[in-house]
Amino acid sequence: MHMHVNIDCLHRCHAFTSEPRHNPHPPGLIPPHRTESMCPAPHTPSPAPDMPRPPLTEGPALDALRAEFPILGDRIYLNSCSLGALSRRAEGRLQGFLELWHTMGASAWYEHWLATCDELREAVEGLLGAQRGEIALSPSTSVALSSVAESVDYGKRPRVVISELDFPTLGYQFAVKPEVELVVLRSEDGVGIRPEQYAEVVDEHTAFLATSHVFFTTGFRQDLKALARIARDAGALSLIDGYQGAGQIAVDVKDAGIDLYTTGPLKWLLGGPGLSYLYVREGLIESLRPRITSWFATQSPFEFDLEGFAFRDDALRFEMGTPALPTVHTALGGQEIIDEVGMPAIEARNRHLTRRLESGLLDAGFELRVADDPSERTAIVMVRHDDPAGAVEALAAEGIIVDHRPGYVRVSPHFYNTESEVDAFIAAL
Repeated sequence: MHMHVNIDCLHRCHAFTSEPRHNPHPPGLIPPHRTESMCPAPHTPSPAPDMPRPPLTEGPALDALRAEFPILGDRIYLNSCSLGALSRRAEGRLQGFLELWHTMGASAWYEHWLATCDELREAVEGLLGAQRGEIALSPSTSVALSSVAESVDYGKRPRVVISELDFPTLGYQFAVKPEVELVVLRSEDGVGIRPEQYAEVVDEHTAFLATSHVFFTTGFRQDLKALARIARDAGALSLIDGYQGAGQIAVDVKDAGIDLYTTGPLKWLLGGPGLSYLYVREGLIESLRPRITSWFATQSPFEFDLEGFAFRDDALRFEMGTPALPTVHTALGGQEIIDEVGMPAIEARNRHLTRRLESGLLDAGFELRVADDPSERTAIVMVRHDDPAGAVEALAAEGIIVDHRPGYVRVSPHFYNTESEVDAFIAAL
């Protein structure tokens, strides 16, 4: 089917050691219908992929899991796409860090904390299907994206392709560069962007196809394999903002074939703010020279050689200065739970809760801004509302935590939520 492409082209003036690590309705809206509803232990890696996992259903196992999250005891928390719930395990990890700070001071760096940072990198490698040396820790996704944007020469490839549905930070990295031609794809339905739209504009002049895994205001899930293939065929790099993807849906960067992927523990990975993860494909690392850098990106940071700068030969060349150790610890606590439950079980549970949420909202007469194809939906559900900010405030007064974006209440159940919580939200809204 031919797809018209509406494009805006904006022309702008333009670790820690050197040793190896150990429909017919209005576009984008589904109208209402009336049908029947339907001292912390070290991080333990996930079991092998072929190890069977029980499905996550209502019952004692889910009750025990929910007990890990104090907020679930007196709140209905449906806002994991903004901030994941804090677990007792993450809190315990944080307390362990504070105890070491109390008792060991700076000596804890060498006996504990450097190894803890390495432990987190290895956990993220497992989460994303990356190889050793392909994960860097960054202060935020904004910093990680800036580092990537500053690591290439745009002379022969000045074009960067993004979409209007991406989080603004992704575009800002390139909009400030006078040498970059920023191409912004327009959504045809207000919900997603089709791969064919990218294919029509990504060409031999394109440096990056840069976009989101999951769009933050629609929950639309993009086809990573298709995006990677489009970029690769044109000789461009695929740069994916996966902050709304990893942790709610399974990610395999190798299977997808993408070049760069950034995510972090703030939301679905239950680790809190102050940290981000950057995956850089191994074969690409040596060709990228970030112009935003610091001492942890060097081959021998503890030699303190001001004049002998040399990048590391792994993804740690994208790291900066001292990492946010409190978040390193809470992120490991959250990741431990993610690994124990397993991404297949989490994704299946989120799909079940989201379908119940969507069906119940439609039955109640609400309009949704979600993909027509259920396979392109995720656990972010946008509900049209005349006063979304007022609705969110009123719901919070009743102990129901959700979020809002212009014109919509944004709801994001996660694996630890229950069917009764979903139903209670619908009734309250």
